Amino acid sequence: MGVLPLQSHDRRGRLYIVGTGPGDLLQMTPRALKALGEADCVIGNGFYLDLVEPMLAGKEVVRSSMGREVDRAGKALALAEDCVVAMVSGGDAGVYGMASIVLEVAERSGTKVEVEVIPGITAAVSAGALLGSPLSGDYVTMSLSDLLTPWEEIERRLDLAFRMRVPVVLYNPRSRGRPHNLDAAVAIARRHLPDTTPVGVVRNAYREGEERLITTLGEFIDHFAFVDMHSIVFVGGEETRIWRDEHGARGIITPRGYHRKYIY
Repeated sequence: MGVLPLQSHDRRGRLYIVGTGPGDLLQMTPRALKALGEADCVIGNGFYLDLVEPMLAGKEVVRSSMGREVDRAGKALALAEDCVVAMVSGGDAGVYGMASIVLEVAERSGTKVEVEVIPGITAAVSAGALLGSPLSGDYVTMSLSDLLTPWEEIERRLDLAFRMRVPVVLYNPRSRGRPHNLDAAVAIARRHLPDTTPVGVVRNAYREGEERLITTLGEFIDHFAFVDMHSIVFVGGEETRIWRDEHGARGIITPRGYHRKYIY
């Protein structure tokens, strides 16, 4: 299999799937900013388009909504037959984002449009930085949305993840339509982890209204109202700890393992 070119000399017939990171333009990669700058047309969910609004001047903008992802993918590919199109996707487009559905639609349609996936900073990484270093080594990401995955399968995967006693990051943790999924996930976590296990929540990472919460698995139930669909939840592993000083919790640390080899 040949190497796919990152760029084409022909600007026509091209679609960029752009991971926009957590939302602040300063957190976007230079490559993502360049792709938005090159685009004649930008398409995406209205929420994510608003986050990159300064980059949209002079461009055709096509707004879509949640639940219209398949139509959006087809529209982007159709537009890219005649111009350069950027499809925006929050975080990293390949992590619960638009990359897979666009590529699937492209595969089934037999389109000749050149498609390039441009990575972004996913929420586990961006929000994790605001908590300190809650991941560090092996970890699991799970989405609590059962719109595309049956809840029974999500429960099975959660049980396997928490059995490993590594940090678990929960995307799409709590919505008005499914407020009890987070309750169920925490109940599964408590089967395998002690109530003293650190839990961190970041809401609106690198956006207006940014907030963070550091608590424990046993006390987390008292803070469920803090969590929404703009939040990311970190459940620590067996070695994760809360970094505290005289002022309270400073952050969350999951050791990489240096303490087993070095004295410091």
